[in-house]
Amino acid sequence: MIIELTDCTNVLLDEIKDKRFKQKDIAKTYALALRSSFQTDYKKVNQAIIDRWSVSGLIRIKELAWSGECF
Repeated sequence: MIIELTDCTNVLLDEIKDKRFKQKDIAKTYALALRSSFQTDYKKVNQAIIDRWSVSGLIRIKELAWSGECF
């Protein structure tokens, strides 16, 4: 059985808006989106991350997501 995240863009945007979610939480969801067969609007998601944290926050989240260290 394969389980994957759907509606990745909206899930990520909702989590980014929610102040209870930290960068490591977003990195987990970002990692799931990277592995999903569903489309993700990374331009929109990345801009939301930059708006909340900064470019360095985006880099940190992407590095955690790609490395798998967030799990």
